[in-house]
Amino acid sequence: MQFIFYLALIIVATKAAGHLSVKLGQPAVLGKLIVGIIIGPAFLGWIQPDDFIDHFAEIGVLLLMFIAGLETDLDQLRQNWKSAFAVAIGGIILPFIGGYAVASGLGLSQSESLFLALLLCATSVSISVQALKELNQLNSKEGSTILGAAVVDDVVVVVLLAVMLSLLGTTESISIPALIGKKALFFVVVIAVSIWIIPLFMKLIAKLKVTEALMSGALVACFSFAYFAEKMGVAGIIGAFAAGIAISQTTFRHEVEKKVEPIAYTLFVPVFFVSIGLSITFDGLGNQLVFIIVLSLVAILSKLFGGGLGARLTGFNNRSSLAIGAGMVSRGEVALIISASGLESGLLPQNYFTAVVMVIMITTLVTPPMLKLIFPAAAEEKALKR
Repeated sequence: MQFIFYLALIIVATKAAGHLSVKLGQPAVLGKLIVGIIIGPAFLGWIQPDDFIDHFAEIGVLLLMFIAGLETDLDQLRQNWKSAFAVAIGGIILPFIGGYAVASGLGLSQSESLFLALLLCATSVSISVQALKELNQLNSKEGSTILGAAVVDDVVVVVLLAVMLSLLGTTESISIPALIGKKALFFVVVIAVSIWIIPLFMKLIAKLKVTEALMSGALVACFSFAYFAEKMGVAGIIGAFAAGIAISQTTFRHEVEKKVEPIAYTLFVPVFFVSIGLSITFDGLGNQLVFIIVLSLVAILSKLFGGGLGARLTGFNNRSSLAIGAGMVSRGEVALIISASGLESGLLPQNYFTAVVMVIMITTLVTPPMLKLIFPAAAEEKALKR
């Protein structure tokens, strides 16, 4: 029954921390992230990472991105595709150059430096999505650009990672054409299913004489898209986001959104926020403090100005460009997955793994307050409800 205690503790801790964070003028998500560190192994040790936490957290981030898809203005997303592409590319080039320079300067080998540079190119907007929702900016031009850029970033970085693992790692050779083909197939299938199958599927399932048939159908779509994305080598959160967009184009959008938010924000999303903090430990980091500080600064500034430059070159003003760059800073769970792949393949030295995790956490923690600082004042009433 220990997992029942974990659930109760997580729900109480995240709601209290989120409320306190809002009272202090910060997005609620910042408090939820920090409380995960406090009640985790780094400080109090009340909750330890386990399979239960991992599974609930995975569902939480999928639902978070599914809701983001439901709330996304598809027309706005289409209009900003050029900006999204420019932001993604700018947010890859600068972090890669900065990461390689830092790693080389600290004496890592060429292959290790290349991997660390690629690691800094990753973007996970799940935390940015929550912060943008609290700031009522998710459906803004800037918010749509951030979401579009995250999709492009995911595809490019995963392809580059596969190339690097194939050429430099200890894993077996990977067919690059097949890899790119799988990603192209993912988008073709998802677009086709979204246009022709999802509307029909939702209409049919809504007619079933069972409890919450429509909501069940929406979750089936969300999890199926996410599973298919993972099988095609695309992040599951991109699949969940695509499922949300697909359902947002049907007449069931508002009903699904109204019912999925209580499920997500009551149980699964709080576990996801806490799970990020559970990966933190401060054991043996004293000797790598300089590495962590330098790499964190490079990770934050390179994404901020790289993504911001892409936005500026495509017509955004200085403030909006900085906001978009800030929304791309968080590396989150995507970078954690990449770092684990690097450790397994031998491209990320074991003695640097914990320090890299710390850098990923720092980029994740600074994103909400950066967005709060740059965007207009948050809608406090909505934030308190989260």
